[in-house]
Amino acid sequence: MRLVHNSLHDEVAEQLRELIFSGQVAPGDFLDEVKLAEQLKISRTPLREALKVLTAEGLVRHEPRRGCFVNEVTEQDLDEIFPVLALLEGRCAYEAARHASDADLATLEDLHQKLAKHAKARRINEYYAANFAIHEAIILLANNRWLAGTIADLRKIVKLARLQQLHAPGRLDQSLSEHLAVFASLKARDAEGADAAMRTHITRQREALRELARAQRTRLA
Repeated sequence: MRLVHNSLHDEVAEQLRELIFSGQVAPGDFLDEVKLAEQLKISRTPLREALKVLTAEGLVRHEPRRGCFVNEVTEQDLDEIFPVLALLEGRCAYEAARHASDADLATLEDLHQKLAKHAKARRINEYYAANFAIHEAIILLANNRWLAGTIADLRKIVKLARLQQLHAPGRLDQSLSEHLAVFASLKARDAEGADAAMRTHITRQREALRELARAQRTRLA
C-alpha cells in the first residue's frame, strides 16, 4: 500500500508541475485544494502530499491559515540561482571531459550539429530542445547524482520564471558560440577549460535575461 501511495502522489506532483510550467496556474495564484482534487479526480490526501513535494522544490509556498500559492521568482532569486547553476554545471562539464568516451563525444557532436542547424534557421523552440539535450548529456556524463539532483531542482525554479533568454538580441548566435567552446574543451579532454566555458555560458544566460527585463521595463515606461 505504501508503494501505491508514493506512486500516486508523485504522479499528482508531476501533474501540478505541468499546470504551473504551462501557465495554466500563474505565479502568485492560490492553489484551491477542493477544485484541484475535483479537476485531477483524486482525493485531497495525495494532493496534499504532492503539494508538500512542490513546496520542498520551491515551486509552491505554504502560508499558515491561507493555503498554498505558486511561488513568484524575483530578479534577486535569479541573481542568486544562476551563479550556483554556473558552478554546478561547470563541475559537470569538468567531470564530463574526464569521463567521456569517443562514442559519447560522437553523440555530442551530432547534438551540436543539430544545434547549429536550428540556430542558422532561427528555430528557437527546436534550439531550446537541442540545448536541453546537450546539457542533460553533459550532466549524465558527469555521473554524479548529487550534482544532477541539485541542478534539476534549481532548473525548476528558473523555469517557473518562464523567461526565454534566446529572445535577447544576438543571444542565439552567442549561445551557439558558447556551446561550441564547451564542446571543444570536451573533445580536447580539457576539464578545466570545459568548466570555465560552461560557467561562462550559464553566466551569459543571466546577462541576457537582465537585458530582456530592461527592455520590457523600457517598453512599459
